[in-house]
Amino acid sequence: MMRNYLVIIEKANGNFSAYLPDVPGVIATGKNVEKTRKAIETALTMHLNGLKEDGLPIPEPAAHADYVVSAI
Repeated sequence: MMRNYLVIIEKANGNFSAYLPDVPGVIATGKNVEKTRKAIETALTMHLNGLKEDGLPIPEPAAHADYVVSAI
């Protein structure tokens, strides 16, 4: 089963960080967006495999993203 999780990638001090709102505790960092994305994918896979091995439920994706426009 394929699940699409929202990933938030933010610029940090000298690198980037990423997290998944629907999967608490899964975070990653990297020197650029591409490396950060690959790192969060690896972290997610490891976490979900661990949940599966422990017989725990896999979180369902629920978060959505959108933009708002500011007139300022």
